[in-house]
Amino acid sequence: AVVSTQSTGTVDSDLTEKVKAFHARGKPIGLCCIAPVIAARVIPGVEVTVGSDVEGTEKWPYAGTAGAINAMGGKHVVTDVSEAHIDTKNKVVTTAAFMCETALHEIHDGVGEMVKEVVALARQ
Repeated sequence: AVVSTQSTGTVDSDLTEKVKAFHARGKPIGLCCIAPVIAARVIPGVEVTVGSDVEGTEKWPYAGTAGAINAMGGKHVVTDVSEAHIDTKNKVVTTAAFMCETALHEIHDGVGEMVKEVVALARQ
């Protein structure tokens, strides 16, 4: 687990080891909600999303996380909650999920896209 989502946060060493091992073997990784922060901390230069990067809106109360991702060495990509972002180079698929205050079916759509894309990467 992540101790902090600030740019100085750390990731549990066992989890770090597992994520690095998956990445080194070229296995696809799917992460949603706050979990893309883990990839940003562990995989240098990874592209991930937690949705919006515009702070101060009721719909995206955790948009500041995008800045922390960038500060950790990752690259945040803005997406809608119903979308998933695919970092094809690193085989990491992410979606915002509950980082957005919205209807459950929209979160479901984004998570469904993430799962679909992870499966597609696994079949390559």
